[in-house]
Amino acid sequence: MSTAALAAGATTAVPEVGGSRPTRRRRIAGTTTESLPVRACSGDDLGRHLQMAEIEPPALRLTRRGRLLLTTVSVLIFGAAVAVLGLRVAGVLEPAPQFTHTISVQVGAGQSLWSIAQETNPTENAATVVEQIADLNNLRTPADITPGQTLQIPVR
Repeated sequence: MSTAALAAGATTAVPEVGGSRPTRRRRIAGTTTESLPVRACSGDDLGRHLQMAEIEPPALRLTRRGRLLLTTVSVLIFGAAVAVLGLRVAGVLEPAPQFTHTISVQVGAGQSLWSIAQETNPTENAATVVEQIADLNNLRTPADITPGQTLQIPVR
């Protein structure tokens, strides 16, 4: 059957599924039954693409849920690091030495809080002891002491 006849509205026989009698279907005007052209390629091209596919690893693709999880975990780790660093700088995480009692010491000529801290607590960090002495005696600076002054000194 020619395309001109099909365009004029001729019908073709189409077998019915499950039945033995063919039915007729109308052809749509302007359509053809000819095959579409197929683009040819050589076997060399196929081999080259296959080799490239074998060499290149597949790209990593994150889903939306994966990106959300990665972002959340990163923010939590960063927040925890900032919190720990902040507490460490503030001195909250470093336990201060536990002093059991205090003694009274009279400041002699030429003595400083540093020398008094080293004499009374030789095994402790002198800077920590000086800070404790200043807190116990309401001293604004370590230079606020005078000879003859009585200080409360924390000891173990």
